[in-house]
Amino acid sequence: MSDRRLTVPEFVASLHGFRHTAFRLEVRDRYNEPDELPVLRRFLDTGEIDGSYMQDWIEEFVPRTDAGERMERVRVVSVPHSDYTRFGLALARYNIQAGEDIRYLQRDQAAELELPTHDFWLIDSTTLLILRFGDDDILLGADLVTDPAVVVMHCHYRDVAQHYAVPWQEYTERDVHLPESP
Repeated sequence: MSDRRLTVPEFVASLHGFRHTAFRLEVRDRYNEPDELPVLRRFLDTGEIDGSYMQDWIEEFVPRTDAGERMERVRVVSVPHSDYTRFGLALARYNIQAGEDIRYLQRDQAAELELPTHDFWLIDSTTLLILRFGDDDILLGADLVTDPAVVVMHCHYRDVAQHYAVPWQEYTERDVHLPESP
C-alpha cells in the first residue's frame, strides 16, 4: 500500500508543501511531541496553557489560510478525556488562530462510522500520509501513499469525519472547561 516510507523531516516537508487543502484525522489519546513536553507539563501542573512555542506555525499558516488554503483536523477523542486530549482542547485555540478548522468526534461514534484507527494527513485530496508512531507515542515518520483507490477511500473517511464531527467552539461550549489563554 505504501509508495515509500518518509522520515520525519520528509513528512514535514510533504505536509508543508500542500497547495489547497491539508486534512488530518487524529485518533490517538496521546502524542509524545518533544517540543510540547514543557507546555504539557505546565498545563497538567497548573492548568495554564502557553502556545507561544507555536508562533512559527501560526506565522507560516496565517498567510496561507488568509489566501484561501484550508487546513482541517478531526480529533477522535475518548470520554472521559485523556490528559493529552484536555491539553489539545486548550491548545487548539492557537491552531484556530492560524486559520485551522478543528473538530471533535467521540471515539464510539467514530467506530460506528467505521473510520480508520490510524492517523493520517490527506494533502490536496491526492496524497495520503499515514503516520507511524513508536510504542512511546513519538512520531517515527509517515507512509506516503498515492494509490488512487486508497486515497479516494481516505477522502471518503475525511468527508464522513468532517460531517459528523463537532467544531471546536461548539464542542468546548458543551461541557469542557478550558483555562483562559495568557
